[in-house]
Amino acid sequence: MPKTSNKETPSNLLAVIRVRGRVDVRPEVKHTLSLLRLHKSNHCVLVKNGTPVWGMLQVAKDWITWGEINRETLEELLKKRAYLSEGNKGLSEEYVKENTSHDSMDDLIEALLASKVNIKQIKGLKPVFRLNPPRKGYSGVKKSYTKGGALGYRGKAINELLRQMI
Repeated sequence: MPKTSNKETPSNLLAVIRVRGRVDVRPEVKHTLSLLRLHKSNHCVLVKNGTPVWGMLQVAKDWITWGEINRETLEELLKKRAYLSEGNKGLSEEYVKENTSHDSMDDLIEALLASKVNIKQIKGLKPVFRLNPPRKGYSGVKKSYTKGGALGYRGKAINELLRQMI
């Protein structure tokens, strides 16, 4: 787990995006990606930041990228890319009020960021976000982010990538 300074509070929510496709995936990586529900490239899931998840991310690090999502990006992701199972409709403020214990979308976002609620606990919401490929493409799908590529841990820079893909 990456170290953070005392001034910076670590986010409880990670955005994980599958960058590479399905060809030549080792069985243990394929299993880990299916546990994360990342079956296709440009799919994104939100997971709680913790030790068990970091182990899974390390197994699949050559196929995915991840980092801490901030409030603004999460709000944009939910409003534009969150879909309901029934009718494939977008997540609306009315649906949140009627089907969850939260009064508004902002209240739901705060609960997600604080890990008080899991995305799977929201009835009827698909846990996978289908994104567009990033504008101007990935910066290399075979190198790690630290070496100028697109793979692996990117920290807060995941928000910029998500904005390009939403």
